[in-house]
Amino acid sequence: MASFSFRLLAGLAFVSAAHGQQPMGTVATQDALVSGGLEVHAEHASLISNASITAYDHPAPIDLTRGGQVLVCATSQFHLLRSGTGPSLLFALDRGAFELRTPSEPQDVILTPDLRFTFTTQGPLDLSLRVTPNGDTCVDNAGPNAPTLQLADVFSSATYNLLPGQHVLFEHGSLREVVDKETSSCGCPAPVEPIAISATTGELTTPSIAASQHPFPAAVSQGLAPATLPDNSPPAGEKHTQVTAILAVGGNHPDSLTAAPPTPSVVAAPVSTTPPPSPPGAHDIFHAIGHFFKKLFHPSSKPNP
Repeated sequence: MASFSFRLLAGLAFVSAAHGQQPMGTVATQDALVSGGLEVHAEHASLISNASITAYDHPAPIDLTRGGQVLVCATSQFHLLRSGTGPSLLFALDRGAFELRTPSEPQDVILTPDLRFTFTTQGPLDLSLRVTPNGDTCVDNAGPNAPTLQLADVFSSATYNLLPGQHVLFEHGSLREVVDKETSSCGCPAPVEPIAISATTGELTTPSIAASQHPFPAAVSQGLAPATLPDNSPPAGEKHTQVTAILAVGGNHPDSLTAAPPTPSVVAAPVSTTPPPSPPGAHDIFHAIGHFFKKLFHPSSKPNP
């Protein structure tokens, strides 16, 4: 794939950067790294001339002053310059992808590292364009009233006419290696929902799944919604004995594991409601002692009834 240079863009475009000129468009500085001729106001950059926009980890929308929008896909590097006179613009892609939705202008130009797009007819643009690291160039010229584009190889005389509604892939950026009726998306990929492992179940989960399973986590934490008991929770008032088995290493066989005797958890003993028997009285004690001595000294005598 041929290397792409911002200096080449500046040479191909008719650039006018007079002071006080109307900006080509605006982009939020929190969405992209922006350089070139621009004016920054608060969190927005006005693109005056020769602007370079590199999107962060999410798409960066550029609102065009002439109407419409360019959506620079995440991590993609894009350039916006003036082309000719009036509101015509030059849209250039170094790498990645972008989506362009705007009414076309006669002197609009689109550039990739290998191809140059010009307009043979006019119409509403709904164009998605992607360039992969190996040079594959995917183009989707959506809409029945879209303009017809003429593609030219930057380094040869090869050309190709892209009709309204046509969706194609130029392998390695070559106009001689065309996959017509391409089905893969040429624009920004759909956002991928982050995946995490549930701390309770150990299963893969996403924020939407977690929200469906626990729709009111904040309400539960604030006491506004009841927290349900786990399925294995014992009913109220029922006591269970928990036994813990401890694994130990045998002395004669260090590689073997033996189970130590289970250690029951401490469980409160049941409280009896029957009162204890009253202690014997003094008369009963002396009667028992007298009976013992009588039996000791007069073994033949019979006890009194």
